[in-house]
Amino acid sequence: MNIVFFGTSEFAMPALERLIDSKHEMLAVVTQPDRKKGRSLKLSPPPVKVLAMTKGIPVYQPLDASSAESAGYLSGLRADLFVVISFGQILKDKILSIPKLYPINLHGSCLPKYRGAAPTNWAIINDEKSSGVTVIKMNERMDEGDIILKREINIDDEDTNITLTEKLSELGAKALLEAIDSIEKDKNLTFTKQDAGEATYAPKLKKEDGLINWRDKAVVIHNKVRGLIPWPGAYTHYEGKVIKVLKTEICGAQAFREAAPGEVIDILKDKGIIVCTGSEPIAITHLQLEGKIAMDADSFVRGHKIAKGCPLG
Repeated sequence: MNIVFFGTSEFAMPALERLIDSKHEMLAVVTQPDRKKGRSLKLSPPPVKVLAMTKGIPVYQPLDASSAESAGYLSGLRADLFVVISFGQILKDKILSIPKLYPINLHGSCLPKYRGAAPTNWAIINDEKSSGVTVIKMNERMDEGDIILKREINIDDEDTNITLTEKLSELGAKALLEAIDSIEKDKNLTFTKQDAGEATYAPKLKKEDGLINWRDKAVVIHNKVRGLIPWPGAYTHYEGKVIKVLKTEICGAQAFREAAPGEVIDILKDKGIIVCTGSEPIAITHLQLEGKIAMDADSFVRGHKIAKGCPLG
């Protein structure tokens, strides 16, 4: 199969690697333009671009992948399939209609659940016990295409957005190759329509999504911390400064005194900073004060004046 690959983020990397090593022909990789990153605002290429260039695959970086110029370039490649994974631009129908067969997309959820930009984040935030990947035949409506293949895995208690994304990217790479092989064997492959009544959504994250409300139950706060790593990160305030809360553990209510939500109940060596919530207490075990490096709670306490009764938030 002659394939044009659309992708930008790390999530797309395992799939691109497997496609490059497969029997299929990679005609080009389409990715986002280089962006300024870091304090020096140095232009940095997307991870997908770096991999493609090392493998000698042509790279195309349009500002608008649905422009007339892009349509002309993509039509000239004469691809059988477009493969789209975590690309970052909406593709219009004039682009989706270019490949000889059709465009397919790998999405990081079990569609129709968690359509949208941040499926792994919201799955963890919402305390889901499983997630997965879905390969769909694309249409112009975001994540609403007919299902070609779906694979599911459990979300472990210790999973964060980072670890779940890594697991799903590897699972997705395998599922994608399986789907492409099925398409190659049967050009009239039967697809499954999504049940719109079962659809849920995973909207793009905003900075304010990370603000911790200490009146929430401990499990809600714990899942927010797990689900929002690395961005925007769960955060609170202490003495007028922002603290990113990087890791927490739910303590259980026994042996802790009554306190107001957000109040530091205790500071325990090797356990963390114990904070009152809307239910049982929660331990902050790793955190990062704005402008400082990330550290464990024991190290933070040694360098900052925080004690029982201090309010957070």
